[in-house]
Amino acid sequence: MDVSGNVPPVQGQGAGAPTAPLSYEGVWRFTVPATEESVPQARRAVRDLLGRQGVPAHQDVVHSLLLIVSELVTNSVRHAALLSPQVAVEVAIGRDWVRVAVEDDHPYRPKALEADFGQTGGRGLLLVREITRESGGVCDVEHTSTGGKVIWAALPLATF
Repeated sequence: MDVSGNVPPVQGQGAGAPTAPLSYEGVWRFTVPATEESVPQARRAVRDLLGRQGVPAHQDVVHSLLLIVSELVTNSVRHAALLSPQVAVEVAIGRDWVRVAVEDDHPYRPKALEADFGQTGGRGLLLVREITRESGGVCDVEHTSTGGKVIWAALPLATF
């Protein structure tokens, strides 16, 4: 998987060789209000989507994705709600990977803070990066064309 979340062609397939999408492949997007109640709602929506689409993800991958969604939506609610009353959640599912992204309208591009065991908060992005790395995935923070940001993580479906 490259940094953009795209999966390179499988060995033996030419870059131009079309393959039919699998039944679970696609992109889904929904918005939630930037409120605390939206964190479990977004997590449930992603869990239900993965189940409804029949995504062949190991239970550990699903758990990691749901934790990532919870952390990213929580960060948007806590730090961007003033400038972004809505938070967008996108789930993109490919043949061998799944990508979750959370977008808000706040222009600040956060950086993962270092682990400080004396603090009880402020390490959500660090946690997202660690979960993603341990799962064999990639994540990034990007600016949007509207001046906000999107934070995404892509995990391979068969990592465990």
